[in-house]
Amino acid sequence: MTALATIFGMLPLAIGVGSGAQMLQPLAIAVIGGVAISILLSLVITPVLFYLLRRHRSSAAVLQEPI
Repeated sequence: MTALATIFGMLPLAIGVGSGAQMLQPLAIAVIGGVAISILLSLVITPVLFYLLRRHRSSAAVLQEPI
């Protein structure tokens, strides 16, 4: 929620609305991009990697069981 609030708060600067917005426009675009990538990493990529590593670990444990 705070990440989305940050993105929406930076949108007027990224669009260039208001006085002095042209000076801060590159900063706003960089902040929006960074926050969007962090959302993607924390909500999608990290859980998928965790799932894949856990699945790989469990299949390796099954192969190493003594008979």
